[in-house]
Amino acid sequence: MTDPTPTPTSPPPPPTSDLAPTTSNNSSTVSSSSAASPPTTTKSRPTNRKGWDGKLRVDELELERGADDGSDSEGEEENETEIQADGDDNAVVVPPAEAIDADEDLLDDYPLDTQFYQKLNGASQGQQRLCLRQNAIQEIAGLTPLSSRLRDLDLYDNLIRHISRTGLAALVHLTSLDLSFNKIKHIRHLAPLVHLTDLYFVQNKISRIEGLQGLTRVRNLELAANRIREIENLEPLTGLEELWLGKNKITELKNLSPLTNLKILSIQSNRLTRIQGLEALVNLEEIYLSHNAITDIGEDAFRHNPNMHVIDISSNLLAHLTGLAHLTRLHEFWASNNQLASFDELEHQLRQNSELQTVYLEGNPLQTEHAVTYRNKVRLALGPGTALRQIDATYIRTS
Repeated sequence: MTDPTPTPTSPPPPPTSDLAPTTSNNSSTVSSSSAASPPTTTKSRPTNRKGWDGKLRVDELELERGADDGSDSEGEEENETEIQADGDDNAVVVPPAEAIDADEDLLDDYPLDTQFYQKLNGASQGQQRLCLRQNAIQEIAGLTPLSSRLRDLDLYDNLIRHISRTGLAALVHLTSLDLSFNKIKHIRHLAPLVHLTDLYFVQNKISRIEGLQGLTRVRNLELAANRIREIENLEPLTGLEELWLGKNKITELKNLSPLTNLKILSIQSNRLTRIQGLEALVNLEEIYLSHNAITDIGEDAFRHNPNMHVIDISSNLLAHLTGLAHLTRLHEFWASNNQLASFDELEHQLRQNSELQTVYLEGNPLQTEHAVTYRNKVRLALGPGTALRQIDATYIRTS
């Protein structure tokens, strides 16, 4: 059957005023037409402002002529090609194209155990941060070539189960280590990392706080979402400023007295029933206690924490407000989803605080039983002396 598709036709021959390439048996040079040809406008060689941009850009029409001319003889494909514009005596020499092998063959000459990231971007000598998130790494190894400069190592979300004795030993200049979202059960072999300031073990299988000896410079420790039942072995961390222990199985606040520089304590979603053990934390500014089973704040709970700025005690079992009247620097008080019902207690505990800006009380009988008048009653209870700007998620109108 005859193919209905029309057969493409060859382009019409170019006018005689344009370049007419001539061929030679011994050369692939394309020269200008003879002197008898009509005069043409001289075409400048395509260049950038520096005179040459590394690529020879020729009009498509000229390329078609070169292809139709058949000047390239078999066996001469590797010769250099000269293209001379009409009226220009200086020929441009263009090297032949170089073929590149397929990408899948580029690593065939390397042994299988070669650490390729050591060869990327100069990492082996000058890399300060190495991020290997969300891979399938099972072992920490091969990092010694990075030891002189590496400051930040991120191995978040891999398959690491153990910290070997030699895996991190050479990284003595490391300041930040993130091993979150792995399968680690024990904190071990970190003693050589004496310059460490930030340490992350979020979402692992750790059941005990241990292996922190010598890490006196650590400022931020994150152990959330593990299997920890007891706060312990934090004595070496005398410089600690932030401790994150949310979503564990802790039943008691204790063994915190060495942490006199602590500013932020987060222990949400645990099994606490009381607030205690904070006497030595004189610099504490923020505490997060939501989603526990706390029934009472206690008159002395924050007695020794005069710098407290933020208290989050949402989603507990509080029926009464106590122990807050002396916190004159409190900026935010979050107590949503408890059993608070007294506006008088709210006034007695927080009215004298001139720096209070935000309160969250939704989900309490204060709000559910006074849906229409709730916001006005909160404002009246706290009085004009506070800097209150926000009740729950809604800002207070100032005009």
